[in-house]
Amino acid sequence: MNYHFSAYLYRLQYIQRWSLMRSTAPENVAQHSFQVALLAHMLCSIGNVHFGRSLNADRAATMALFHDASEVFTGDIATPVKHNNPRLLSSFREMERAAAERLTAMIPPELGAIYTLLLQPQDSPAGSEDAGLLRYVKAADVLDAYLKCVWETAAGNREFAAAKEQTLAKLTGLALPEIKYFLVHMAPGFEMSLDELSAEN
Repeated sequence: MNYHFSAYLYRLQYIQRWSLMRSTAPENVAQHSFQVALLAHMLCSIGNVHFGRSLNADRAATMALFHDASEVFTGDIATPVKHNNPRLLSSFREMERAAAERLTAMIPPELGAIYTLLLQPQDSPAGSEDAGLLRYVKAADVLDAYLKCVWETAAGNREFAAAKEQTLAKLTGLALPEIKYFLVHMAPGFEMSLDELSAEN
């Protein structure tokens, strides 16, 4: 019996993000997932060190790696399309669930329990560790979108100017002190050139 779960996940590199936007640097879902994992780990670590939390940063990073896995079947639906129409959003959520179930069916049965909740973390029991970490994964997802907008506008691409402001407002609305810490102390580097970054170190 062959199981194609991993082979499909490798194809996330062919799913392009920001498909309706003119980008200076194309981005795919595999890149995005890696970046969200970095950010989720960082946000949890900031929470633990600066805000007295006890978050499992390693688990959050793992959850983030799989957070868009279903897009290997659904593709990446642009935010203005997905979120501006409740019927489309509802249909897309159902597509995501069906895609996650299809991926789950490709996992060897003895490994199924490990990956099922990574593919469908919204099914985690209320009050469980994963349910608590999901908030940080979602925050990292929004933060990565914001940093993409920052990077693009810093390169002179006004295509992302409105999206930058909208995404910043969404981040602020999350009311996470870890996000505020990151924006103050870490985000400014994303607007700097390599020479500017090097000059500060």
